[in-house]
This record gives sequence, structure tokens and C-alpha cells, in this order.
Amino acid sequence: MLPASQRVKSRLSEVPEFLSPRRLSLSLFFSPAAMAGVRLLDTSRALPLLPAAFASRRLLAASGQTPLFHRPSFLFCLSLRWCCTEPSLFARKCFPPSSYVNKYSLRNRITIIARSTSVKAEPLYDDLVETNSTDKAMSGDEVRQRFLKFYASKGHKIIPSSSLVPDDPTVLLTIAGMLQFKPIFLGKETRPAPCATTSQRCIRTNDVENVGRTTRHHTFFEMLGNFSFDAELHLETAQMASANYAGLTVDIFKFAALSYGPFRFRLPSERLWVSIFNDDDEAFSIWHTEAGVPEERIKRMGEENNFWTSGVTGPCGPCSEIYYDFYPDRGYIDVDLDDDSRFIELYNLVFMQYNKKDDGSLEPLKQKNIDTGMGLERMAQILQKVPNNYEIDLIFPIIKKASSLALISYENADDVAKTSLKIIGDHMRAVVYLISDGVVPSNVGRGYVVRRLIRRVVRTGKLLGIKGDVAEGKFEGAFTPVLARTVIELSTNTDPEVKERMPRILEELKREELRFLLTLERGEKLLEQFLEKALSSSCTNGEKPCLSGKNIFLLYDTYGFPVEITAEVAEDHGVSIDMAGFDIEMENQRRQSQAARDVIKLSVGNDAELSEVIPDTEFVGYDTLSARAKVKGLLINGNPVEQVSEGCDAEILLNKTPFYAESGGQIGDNGFLFCLRDEDSRQKTVVEIKDVQKSLGNIFVHKGTIKEGKLEVGTEVDAAVDANLRQMAKVHHTATHLLQAALKAVIGQETSQAGSLVAFDRLRFDFNFHRPLLEDEIMEIEILINRWVGNGTHLESKIMPLLEAKRAGAIAMFGEKYGEQVRVVEVPGVSMELCGGTHVSNTSEIRGFKIISEQGIASGIRRIEAVAGEAFFEYVNARDSYMRDLCSMLKVKAEDVVGRVKNILDDLRMRKDEVLMLRNRIAVLKASNIKNKVITVGPSNVRVIVESMDDTDADSLKAAAEHLIDSLQDPAAVVLGSCPGDGKVSLVAAFSPGAIAVGLHAGKLVGNVARICGGGGGGRPNFAQAGGRRPENLPLALQMAHSELITVLAEK
Repeated sequence: MLPASQRVKSRLSEVPEFLSPRRLSLSLFFSPAAMAGVRLLDTSRALPLLPAAFASRRLLAASGQTPLFHRPSFLFCLSLRWCCTEPSLFARKCFPPSSYVNKYSLRNRITIIARSTSVKAEPLYDDLVETNSTDKAMSGDEVRQRFLKFYASKGHKIIPSSSLVPDDPTVLLTIAGMLQFKPIFLGKETRPAPCATTSQRCIRTNDVENVGRTTRHHTFFEMLGNFSFDAELHLETAQMASANYAGLTVDIFKFAALSYGPFRFRLPSERLWVSIFNDDDEAFSIWHTEAGVPEERIKRMGEENNFWTSGVTGPCGPCSEIYYDFYPDRGYIDVDLDDDSRFIELYNLVFMQYNKKDDGSLEPLKQKNIDTGMGLERMAQILQKVPNNYEIDLIFPIIKKASSLALISYENADDVAKTSLKIIGDHMRAVVYLISDGVVPSNVGRGYVVRRLIRRVVRTGKLLGIKGDVAEGKFEGAFTPVLARTVIELSTNTDPEVKERMPRILEELKREELRFLLTLERGEKLLEQFLEKALSSSCTNGEKPCLSGKNIFLLYDTYGFPVEITAEVAEDHGVSIDMAGFDIEMENQRRQSQAARDVIKLSVGNDAELSEVIPDTEFVGYDTLSARAKVKGLLINGNPVEQVSEGCDAEILLNKTPFYAESGGQIGDNGFLFCLRDEDSRQKTVVEIKDVQKSLGNIFVHKGTIKEGKLEVGTEVDAAVDANLRQMAKVHHTATHLLQAALKAVIGQETSQAGSLVAFDRLRFDFNFHRPLLEDEIMEIEILINRWVGNGTHLESKIMPLLEAKRAGAIAMFGEKYGEQVRVVEVPGVSMELCGGTHVSNTSEIRGFKIISEQGIASGIRRIEAVAGEAFFEYVNARDSYMRDLCSMLKVKAEDVVGRVKNILDDLRMRKDEVLMLRNRIAVLKASNIKNKVITVGPSNVRVIVESMDDTDADSLKAAAEHLIDSLQDPAAVVLGSCPGDGKVSLVAAFSPGAIAVGLHAGKLVGNVARICGGGGGGRPNFAQAGGRRPENLPLALQMAHSELITVLAEK
């Protein structure tokens, strides 16, 4: 009798007789024992029938039996998916009844498992079987490519990584691979494909203090993931995960070795563990019964670990996680998968199949989804056999560069230095990609995240001794740009556009680093003040001097002052530090940050239900300003209605529309909807449209008021856009494109858009730049744009593939998401941008352009406001009108206005100085009158005056105090108060050197006194000023000052 392998080989030629070639999947599985003597099958006759090969679902010969691949005699498993027209015929033709032990049929599929006990050993073909060892470690880029190609081979569409700046107001940064698919999960956008796979760049800062101290924490990382939208859950994903890692069943997936060998990672099965949700028996069955994972390596865990939720309510579902065991020899007893010293979580499979309601109950989702994620850096660590994520090839070159700048060897460095180098390596990746995606350092939002990470790099570099005067690159005292070059060199396969943005990235880093070095100096001075206060308090209360946790945190968080340096300096001064208090402050900040931003909020409500009955709106507004349409839906306050009466505000949903919906910075169109309900026009409906927005992906929501008649669902209407307003929007939108092109031409290609508004009467353009524009630059920009306007260039718009458009040099608009096909608007020779907005046909329609303001709105962000078209002429005419009025009032010609105004201002300034001198003289005269009220106090014979001076402003009060100090003999102390009007209080204290010598301090005294008047202030020991808002308390405040002086001086 022929060996089973040859019988199968001979029978494969007969497969086409009874198999449908459309949906065939074939998998061969071998046990390690059987592999030693089995020649792989020649499946060339069957391979053309395998357009989508999936791993087999069932691996058991019979219920309750040991998985066959654990038996030495097991030979192979053949699986066919949705393809057998006659399963029993196939079984009879491929195998005699005695040679197979089980036949399992499920959902039109048959799985045949066969074994033979008398197989003659034959050598394996080395070119077909991969070994479990390799001399060359797999690169991080290769891990990424293998993952994506594997899922692409399974029918998944590869989707590019989205920006780190999400199009989602509920999160600050992109923190998960699923974020770009959130609108699809909610049913608000159509899916790009049934299944997708990505390598998504992510940022998380809630565990920033763990970076460098653990083996796995990062602020920047890549999340490899695959997603199924409205898919059959559990089985497919678990199988692909097992086939992808070739890990859950070691090397028995022989078909994977043949067809998908280039994508495998070759992880040993004995090192893989799986966690499932407590009650998820289906997941247990898949991993144990079908994938063959031993029961002892499947851990049931609670809701906190293995039941994913998007918030208090919303989509949720069980999840299953794959862990890698670095120390399998520790056994299976009392295993904790959260033990980071032994395990690392590799892959998380989330099955979003429920909606959690307000009462906590679960209901099945109408659209079920699969969301999975695997950390690229973690898989690379395992495959490259390095002790932590930081030493993989995606990060370690940055660390090596930093160590060379610090003049140390990473291999020989101590743990503290290694931790510092790891922090630098991680944070540099984060800041480079964030700046590349348009985030610039600032004190708010995303900008603060960048600023904080850069400061951590700089202060950590300072601890390592990295000097700022790095010659390489000539960055004038900054070292972060030098490290950034290494990051950019490594970015080619992650985001090729980073290299194009290198000049801007390096400039931002240099500027921020040098600015922070000045801040660090201020932090050092503040630390000295804190230490002085701690020592002083110790002398007073007799306790050991200690720096409070709040002060340590202030230095750390606001000034970026390293805790290590704070502790070292404090120790030198004999002051301890309150680390417990610091930890409390850190935990409070971490908790607030995580609660505010590190949760992706999903919700299921009326919008998702509405999308099932309302189709996408057909936009015809590029070609026409009017169209006949049908009312598909009406909403009042978000609730669907069938009819809207006159006078009511409503949201109208049409099947098609000429109205442009707000997007890409351009506001929505205005106009009217008309409906004649009978032939003689006696009954009609008029709706004024005031705004148009997009919702649920591509449904246009027309917001308007029923001016006349009533409107019902199903009614046909004539939609008409206000042509004049549309033209004004088109003019400003094209002018915005010209403005961006002019900015790049004048101040540099590295500048990029950070936001925009295209309105009917103006445009607003935000851009990245580190300083105000010079007047000459503004003039040059205006001249350039008006020259392009005067050239009368025809615009071109076309639809093309996104990649082709980017290769052609098209600029993407800030915050926009693009599909595979994009609309490109080009002003030939001037500008090319991806844009879905409306534009003029010829630049001559713009007629004129004028910048009306340029200002900073955040650190590194500038804003230009400008007008064009009709708004340009309105602005120019209004300005001319103002000029004519000025000429009339000043009685000069237009060209003499500036000189005349300058003369007036100079004269006004002189008059103010004269008035001030007169007020000071009056105050001095008043002071002379109260000089005789001086009293002498204490053994030191200090002359004291505490008086009120009515109707004296703060400047004059200062002059009076200085006069009294000069006229009284040293030692002297003067405190004066006044209520100059408008409910204000002014206080001033002036002490001579002799008064200071006996312990008086003007700043402290006046600061305490001012609190009685509801204010505050302070100053130097010899002079201080304060203010308040309670003039009725001035007598009491002066009395307190008098009493305090008497008390202090009576003993000195």
C-alpha cells in the first residue's frame, strides 16, 4: 500500500472534478515528530484554486481527544472552505475509509484529518521547510512588512497610517490603531473594505515616567493591526493570528510554510500564552480545541483585563490576548501574565459585538467589528533577541548617537546612564514625528506634549553631560537636531514624508532647546529660593529642613528641572526632599491626563440608526448652483420628524444637493429651497438655508428656517445656492491656495498650514513659523499674489489616485482625511493642493488681495487674515474713507497725515510729562506738611511716619515717600496710603539703610498690609508698592502697618 502522502498527491489531480474553484482554502499541518520523515506534498495542481487560503478551523480528530499534532503518528490535515459541492465524494476519492479517522463538517465546509501508522521516513526538502533558527535577525521594517503582507494576502486592504493629530475632538493625539476607523465602527462612514490592516503611528504619554525604566514602555510606538468591519467574529481572527505567528501550533502549519513562509515569525509555541475573558467559552474552544493551545496556557481573566469598553457606555466586547513567555522553564503554577519580568503582551484581539447601555446591560451591536493590535517594537525585541524594546534596530541607532555625544559607551554605562539614553531614544522619535505632523511646542494641548518631551530630552542630556555646542550640523548650541537627523534617517519605511519636512523639524527643535536652556537657568534660581526658605523655616520651627513635594513638582513640571538634580543640590545644602509629596503630585497629574485624554469615546445613538435609512448625498455643486432634489429626512433638535411647519428651524436631508457642506476650512453655502405644491403657485414652500454641514460620513445636513408653507419628507424641492455668496467663497478659497504658495516662496518651503477658514467676507490662514513676518515680507507676499491674480491663469481640477497626487507634489490640507481617489486643484506653475472645495475658474476673478492682519496665536503658530474679491474693494474703500476723514480733521493732505499725527503725539507726550511733574510737586508739598508727624521708636531711634494722603496716585505717592526718606535722618521708615479713585487703593513703603539693618523689610510689610485692602504687592527691603480694591479698609491697613513697625522696633 502506498504511503498516505503519495495517495494524497495522486488524488489532488482529481480535485477539479468536484470542487468549486471560487472559494477554496487548503492547509497542511504536521507535528514535529511527523516532520522528521515526511516529504512535503506537491500541491502545484491545487494552488491555482487557492485565491484566499485560511488556516483550518478544526484540529481535533474527535471531540475530547488529544490534538492530533501532539501525536507522533499524525501526518496531515486538509481543510476546504465553502467549496465542496460533494464532501463525501471528495473523501472517498482522496482517502480509503481506513486511512482517515474523522470527518467534520461545519457551515458548508469539510475538514478531513488523516493519519498513518506505517510511514517510511524520507528526508525533507530544505528549500521548502524553514528552520527555527537564523543567524540574521529580522529587522523592524521587515516585521512591519511581513505583518501587512500577511493580512493583505488574506484579503485585507492595507491602509496608510493616519496622522498623530487625530480628526477627533475627544482625544488629544492618536493613541490607538483603531482611532482612524472610529467613524466606520460607529456607522458614520462607509468602510474602505470589509477588512483592513495598518501600521499606525501612536503617541501615549500617560506612562511617560516608566519610559526607559521598564523594557517595554514608549511614548511613540507603531501599532500593527487588522480590522474587520461588520464581520463574523472570533474564528477568523484567532486563526489568522495563529497562522501569522506560526506560533500557536509551532511548525505544523505546513501550508503556511509553503505559501506564506516569507511572512512568518517562527515563534516557538511553548512560549506563547493566551488570555481570554472569564465567560468567553467560545474563545477558549478556539484556542484550545482548534488551535491546540494547552489548557494550562489559557488564562481566564476578569473584565478589567479582558473586556474592552470605549467608555461608560458604547461599543464593547470580550478580548483575547497573546503573551510571549521569556522564561517558560518557570512552569505553569501560579502564573501571572501581568508579570513584566516574564511575559510581554504581543497581540490583542478585541471583538466589538455589544453596546453597553446606561443601566450597564449589554445588547448586541447591529454592526459587529474586530479590532486587533500588536506592538511592532515588542515583536522586534523578541525576534532580534535583545533584552528590551530600546535596543531594537528602530531605536538603538538613536541611543548610540546620543551616547557618542555624551562621550560614553552604552555597553559599559551604568543603569542610570542607560536609562537616560533610552529616554532620549524614545522621546526623540516622538517629537520628530509630532513636529512632522504639524505639532509645534507650546503651553497648551498637543504643543505642550511636544514641549514637555523635548525638555525631558534636553534635561536628560544635561545629566549625561551632552554639550550644546555640537559642531555637527552647526546648530548653534543645540544637540537635539543632531539626534533628529538619525531619527529621520530611520523614518523612511515608517513615514517617507518626514524627510521632506526635515528643515522645519530641525529648526523647531533648535529653537525650543535653546529657549528651554534659559528656562532651566530660571529654575536653578527658583530652587535656590526654595532652599533658602526651607532653611529659614527650619531655624524658626526647629525641624529638619525639607523641600516640599509641591515645590519639587513645580520645578520638574514647569521648569523641566530634573528631580535628580533637585535632590543633589538640596543634599549639598543639607536639605531633604519630600519625595512622597512629589509622587502624589505626579500621580494627580497622571490621573488627570489619562482621564482627560487617553480614552477613545464611542457612542451608538440616533445617528447610527439614521444612517441605515438615509443614503449618502450626491453633491452636484461643482457644476451647477441649482438642482431638483427629494427630501429624504427632516430633523428638529436632532430628532426625526415627518413634517416641519412655517417658522420652524429644521435640518433637511436631500438625496442630492448643489450646496457645499463645510469642510476643508470652507464654510457651507447659503441659499433657498423652493417647492410649488400646486400648478397655480398659490401654495408654496420657501426654506432659507443658513448653513450646510456633513454628518455620518457623506450625508449633507441643510440647516434652515421654513419661511413660508410647510415641508414634508418625500417632497421634491428646487435647491438654489446664493450665487453671490458662493462666488465670494470661491474667491477666498483660491486666494488661500495662492497665499500658501506665496508664503512658501517668501519665507521658505518648510512652512506649512496649521489651520484655515474660508468665509464669504474674508480668509484666515494659520501657519507654522517662529517669528512675526516683517513688513517687507508682507508686502512681498501681497505683490506676488496680486501678480498671479493679474496673470489670469486658468485653474485645473482633476481626480487622481492619492499616491500619484503626492508624487506630483500636491499639498495636503490640514486635518483632512483622504480616500484612494482625491481631487487636485492646481494653479499651473503656482500651486497644487488636494482640495474638495469650490474655486474660481481663473485667478483674474479674485480681482485683488490684501493682508489685513498678521499675528501670533500660539508658540510657533502665526495667523494671517486677508480679503479678496468684493471684500478687498470694500476694505480698500473703507480705508480710503477713513483717510479722507483724517485729512479733513487734521486739515492736511493724505501724504502729510503721518507727520501731522506724529507731531500731535509728541506734543501730547510732553503735556503728560508736565502734568506728572506737577502732581509729584503737589505730593511733595503734602509730604512736607505731614513731616512734623514723625515719631521716634525703639533703642535705634528709628523715625517713623505712617499716614494717608488723599487723592494721590501711585506715582505721586512714590515721589512723596522718596522725599520723606531723603528729608528724614537715617534710620527712617515711611508708609503712605491713598485712594486715588475708581475704588482703588495705593500703598507704598520706603525704609532707609538703618531701618533695614534692624530687621525691617518694605516688601514683606506692605504685602501683608495690602491684604486687608483686598490686594497684594511687594518689593525690595528698601522700597515696595502694593494695591487693593477696598478703599474703606485703608485706615485699618495703615493702623496695622503702624502697630507692626512699633512692635518690631520697640525691641531693636
